[in-house]
Amino acid sequence: MSVTKKRVANTISIAELFKLFPDDDACFAWVEKIRWKGQPKCAHCKGTNVSAPPPSKPHHYWCKPCRKHFTATTNTIMHSRKSSLQNWVIAIYSIMTARKSVSAMQLSKELGVDYKTAWYMLHRIREALSSGDLILEKVVEMDTTYVGGKEGNKHNSKKLNAGRGTVGKTPVMGMKQRGGNVVAGTVDGEDKDTVQGVVDQWVKPGATVYTDDHKGYKVIAEYPYFHETVAHGSGEYVRGDIHTNSIESVWAVFKRSITGTWHHVSRKHLQRYVDEATFRLNQGNCEVDTIDRMEAIISRIGDKRIAYKDLVA
Repeated sequence: MSVTKKRVANTISIAELFKLFPDDDACFAWVEKIRWKGQPKCAHCKGTNVSAPPPSKPHHYWCKPCRKHFTATTNTIMHSRKSSLQNWVIAIYSIMTARKSVSAMQLSKELGVDYKTAWYMLHRIREALSSGDLILEKVVEMDTTYVGGKEGNKHNSKKLNAGRGTVGKTPVMGMKQRGGNVVAGTVDGEDKDTVQGVVDQWVKPGATVYTDDHKGYKVIAEYPYFHETVAHGSGEYVRGDIHTNSIESVWAVFKRSITGTWHHVSRKHLQRYVDEATFRLNQGNCEVDTIDRMEAIISRIGDKRIAYKDLVA
């Protein structure tokens, strides 16, 4: 009986990355190829009646109907960038190849830019990584984790003095399809209305959902879903195929990213960090080439322009 060998992904080293993208011209050619697939499209009106860039203004196309210039990065997360496009490619490479991400401080050193510039770049890239209309099916594990500092470690002026445990922390609800993708998002709590809304958004009707025995999850048993639980409160963590170990392993990696790389994640920007972590896991299959992971980000950058003033407001 022959055994089919599992495909091993083609990885890219730093040296190879610079050979592939030696300058901004090579980076622009790559982005144009992914976004336009051979047919330049106006960033303003989405039309294709455009003129090729003149020698004096490389990469700048002219839309004849709306009479505006545009490039492959216009109205994207890279719009009005101050740093070179090559630096953006390096940042995307770093995000997709680092198991627990890269910090703004580390990226600023690698690119030779200010911390503020690196921080802004990373958040703009995260803006493109939301789960979107991703739908899970078949068998789905669901769980909630809480993100935030411990009350005992806070300065007296910042303590809420309202108890311990999850006090002052932000709940993040997530789901993982067995052998498939992960979705997650910040929520206000684990009440039944929130749970039902999250499940309806991300889970295909007819799927089986496994959770712990939190009372808020009981609403999942209502049609059109099948619901099974493990009683964590009684020390039960596995019963046959019923468990939440996969989604809990997602939280383990996410928490290590916070502790070891980001160090501090504000409630305001938490969803973007969650989006980055889940996107990297979804694209992290050992059979997916490094360049394909990077291209997955470039294919999502359109119409997601975000200004610095909006990030810090």
